[in-house]
Parts: sequence; structure tokens; C-alpha cells
Amino acid sequence: MSVSLRPASECTFDAVSLGEVMLRLDPGEGRIRTARTFAAWEGGGEYNVTRGLRACFGLRGAILTGLVDNEVGRLVENLMLAGGVDTRFVHWVPSDGMGRTARNGLNFTERGYGVRGAVGVSDRGHTAASQLTAADLDLDRLFGELGVRWLHTGGIYAALSETSAQTVIDVVRKAKEYGTVVSYDLNYRPSLWNAIGGHAKAQAVNKEIAPHVDVMIGNEEDFTACLGLHIEGVDENLTDLETDSFAAMIQRAAAEYPNFQVIGNTMRTVHSATRNGWGALAWSRETGVVTSTFRELEILDRVGGGDSFASGLIYGLLDGQPLHTAVEYGAAHGALAMTTPGDTSMATKNEVLKLARGGSARVDR
Repeated sequence: MSVSLRPASECTFDAVSLGEVMLRLDPGEGRIRTARTFAAWEGGGEYNVTRGLRACFGLRGAILTGLVDNEVGRLVENLMLAGGVDTRFVHWVPSDGMGRTARNGLNFTERGYGVRGAVGVSDRGHTAASQLTAADLDLDRLFGELGVRWLHTGGIYAALSETSAQTVIDVVRKAKEYGTVVSYDLNYRPSLWNAIGGHAKAQAVNKEIAPHVDVMIGNEEDFTACLGLHIEGVDENLTDLETDSFAAMIQRAAAEYPNFQVIGNTMRTVHSATRNGWGALAWSRETGVVTSTFRELEILDRVGGGDSFASGLIYGLLDGQPLHTAVEYGAAHGALAMTTPGDTSMATKNEVLKLARGGSARVDR
């Protein structure tokens, strides 16, 4: 095993995510600027992972987040419940009727097509989730009394505010106290960090979080920007991952943070908004580097593909599979998630396992 897990029989939850859950407003085949109607979904980089583990793979999942107690917040809750995610640890903030003190996050996303790339417009300042603190969450009950096998969080949530950065630090520390495995997606977004200290703040926060992480997810840019790790000659768009330069980057990260048991990442070659090359890699101390099958994909909605990769990889590790199987699960789940609209996966476990085994898109009858 690449990670040491608490027994499922001792835990109420297989996986819990810490992060913001936004209401995604999707104009379908149209554009945000000309839309007259929007489809409503829920989504968030950290939430999507546990939602996939619950809805696709049938595991027991919950969310740690904050929402304003108004009609929009209850819509987001309803969408989460439809995905099977336990909402008992949502911190509800009273509504002031105007959103002056706290509000719920919105994310307008258009999918892109051909030469026109996808576009996202987030509206998430001063949200309830960005103001969430560890004191708002009954963490000893969650990780101790109830038990959690796996906690997932990431750099998008950590970048929302000074408060959320500290909340991530506090929650991952508490999870480790109770033997919960922690995964973290670095997911560096400069625009999110700019308002709270920029690149220097990103490094300070992520360097404090990293020593508590068992499974780290990120590409070369993430490791360089967030952790200050850089190896000359590593191309962030590499698809040939058996190179000395890539191995050097991984080895440096592993040497700097001996607590990293697994490192994972996706590989994407963008031909157009609707045609991508897609694959994934993972590394463990036991196995070294393994890569998934590399596929040419037709993309309907690329948002959430990386989150679904993380979800499939984590499922494989929770299921006790060898690393090469877990990374195939991750790549297959991410690929399938990008064939349907919305941030969250609509794939079934059987579809993921079939594709991971090399199955085709022929009609199932």
C-alpha cells in the first residue's frame, strides 16, 4: 500500500472535502454575455473530488464548507444532497438580506468550442466559505468520534482569503492527529492569491500545509510556484514522463517533503477546446513513476476533469489497488467527466472500470 489507511469499519466517512461549493451557472452551448437562461449546477475544486467518490464510486462522503442560509444556499445544499454528499458539517451563516457581511459564491462558466476556449467568471468575494474558521467546525467529533479515512482539500480554497488559508492549515493538522490521510491539490491560480499577498503568500501558506500532506497533486508550475521547487529543463507540458528531468523534479519534492507518499498529476495536450490529449501519472515511494494510457478525447466540458482524476486516483488507493491501477482509474474518470456538462462527474463506476481496462465507446446493450 502507498498510504496507511484507517479501517473502514472504524470510520463513518471514507472521504471528506474542505472547500467552497459554488452555484455554477452554465449557458449551455451559448455564451455568458449573450445568455438568457442558465442551467444550475454545484461545484468547487475540492468538493468535486468527494462528490465523485460518493456519486460514482459509492463511498461515504461529506463536505466541510460555509453557506449563507438563504434560498441560494439551500439550492446549493439541495444539489449536494442529490449527489449523495453528507451536509451535516456545513456551517450555516445567517443572511442579512443583502449579502453585505457574507454571501454564497457564484461561478459562471461557458464550455468553449473548437478555437474558442472555455471561459469562467467567478463571483466569490466575501463568501461564507471564505470566512469559515476551524472553530466553526466540530473537528474532534468529525475526525475523532465519527472517523474519516481521507481528507481532501486544495490551493484554490486556501487562496480565497487570509481566513481560509489558516482554516486549511488548522483542519489538515487536526486530520493528521486522528490518522486521516490528507490529499492536497496545489492548483496554483495567481489571480486568487493576488489580493492576499500574491506569490510570496502562496509559498508561505503552501509550505506550511505541505508537511501534513500524504498525497500531493500538482504539475511542475504548481510545485515551483507554491513550494519553490524547480528543476531546470522540466517542461510543464511534458507527455514523456520517463525523462531524467521529470524524475529529478519528483525526487526533489520527495526529498524536501518525506511525508509525501504519492504524487499525482494529469497530462493534457490542448489541440482545441473540444479536442485534447489526456493522460495521467503518479509516483509513490514503493513504485516510482507510473503513467496511464494516453488518449485523444473529444471534450464537451473540461471543467472538473482534474478533480475527477483525483477522485479516481483516491478511489483506487482507498480500494487497495496498486498505483498503476489507481492512476488508470483517475485518468478514466477524468476523461469521462469531461464528456458531460457541469463540474461534477456523471460517470458510473462500471464505466470507469471499463475504460480503465481499455474498453471502447461502442454501444452497451
